[in-house]
Amino acid sequence: MKKKTSVWVLLLAVAIVTAGCETGSQTGQTAQNEQKGATSAQANGSGTTVDTPKIGGQATTDTTIAKVRMDNITALRLIDGQSAWIGGNGWIARTDTAASGSVGSTWNVQYQGQGTVQQIFALNGQQAWAVMADSGSLLATRDGGKRWEVVGTVPEQGQAGFLHFVSSKEGFSGNQYTKDGGQSWSSLPVPGHLVGQPYYHDRQNGWAVTQDTDRSFQILHTVNGGQKWTTVMSRTTEAPLNGAIIRSVERGNAWIELVGDTGMNQTSYSLWHTADSGQSWRAVLANATAGGGPAPGISQQENQVPKNEGTAPGMLYAVNSRTAWMGGYCAPCDKPNTIGWTTDGGKTWNNGKQGFDGYGGQQIGMANAKEGWAIFSDSEQAPVMYTTSDGGQHWTQSHVFDKPVASGS
Repeated sequence: MKKKTSVWVLLLAVAIVTAGCETGSQTGQTAQNEQKGATSAQANGSGTTVDTPKIGGQATTDTTIAKVRMDNITALRLIDGQSAWIGGNGWIARTDTAASGSVGSTWNVQYQGQGTVQQIFALNGQQAWAVMADSGSLLATRDGGKRWEVVGTVPEQGQAGFLHFVSSKEGFSGNQYTKDGGQSWSSLPVPGHLVGQPYYHDRQNGWAVTQDTDRSFQILHTVNGGQKWTTVMSRTTEAPLNGAIIRSVERGNAWIELVGDTGMNQTSYSLWHTADSGQSWRAVLANATAGGGPAPGISQQENQVPKNEGTAPGMLYAVNSRTAWMGGYCAPCDKPNTIGWTTDGGKTWNNGKQGFDGYGGQQIGMANAKEGWAIFSDSEQAPVMYTTSDGGQHWTQSHVFDKPVASGS
C-alpha cells in the first residue's frame, strides 16, 4: 500500500484556507510570493501573447516565455459546467466548451508571472480576480482573461481570507473590504479571540468563530457591519480549535467547519449549518478520530451525526442554502481522496463511492448542485481532473495534466 503520511499536514493547511461558494465563492491554496507591479507579456502554450501590465501601466511584449507546465493545480473556479479558470505556480489558464473532446481537455494559458495562485474568484465569465500567495497581489480581468492586471494587494499577506465579490467593485477577504474592485482595502470590525478568518457575506452581515478558553468556543453573527457581534452558538470542546472555515452563500445562512486536534495522521473536525441567522444549528458532520480526539462541539451522546469519509478534512464547498460538498483525505490509503455532500441543508449526508489518487492538493468546484469538477494533484504523478453531472453519484476522468518534472518525466 502506498503511504505518504506527511502529506496530511500540507492538505490540512490547504483545507483551512480553501473552499468556495457559488454565490460569492472563492478557492484558496498554500502558495509562494508574487512580485508586485511586474510588467510583462508572455506567450502561452498555443503561442498566444498574454498581457500582464503593472498597476496603472501599459503592457510590454515578450514572446520568449516557455510553455507552462501544469504539474500542480493550486486554484480552481468554475464559470459554469463547461468553463473554468485554474491556477498554479506562476500561471492562470482557462477552458471553455469545445466542439469535441471531454470537458476541460483543452486549456488556454492567459497569464504568466512569478508566485503561485492562491485563490481565484469569478463574478461571471468576464470578470474574475486572482490572489497570489504571500505577497497578496491581486490580479483582475474584465474581458474573460484576455488581459490580467495587477490591480492591488489583498491585506493580511499570506493569510488572506476567502475572496469574494458581490459586484464589479465591492468585495471581501476575511474582514477586509474593497469598494473599488480591489485597488484599496479597509478593515471591518471583528471580535477578539478569533479562530481562523471571519467571513463577511456582505457589508452588513458577517460571521466569526472565537475561543477565549481552551474548553469552549463561540460562533458570532453581525447584521450591522461589525458594530455589534451576537453569540449565536456556544459549545464546550475537549481540545482547543485549530481552525475554522466559514461559508455564507445567502444572507442568514452559513456553513461552518471547525477543525480540532491532530494525531497519528488523523484530524478531528465538525461541520455545522444554520439557515436562520444562527437561531438554530444542525450538526452536519462529526468526524472524531482516534488520533485527533472528539469532533469539536460534539458530545459522546450525539452519536447520530453523520461522518465524512477519510481521516482528515478535505475542501469545503458550499453551493447554496441546501447543498454543500466536503472532501475527505486519508494519508495511508491507496485512494486517499473522497467526496461527500448534502442536498437538504445537512439533514442527511451522502458519502461518494469513489476514491481518487493524489497525495497533494485537492480542488473541488461546483457550477450548481449537479455539475462539478474535482482536481487532485500529487508530487510524483500528474494531476487528474474529474467531472460529475449527476450530483456526485458518478465522477468521470476528464483530463490528465503534466507530470511533475521531479518524477523524471
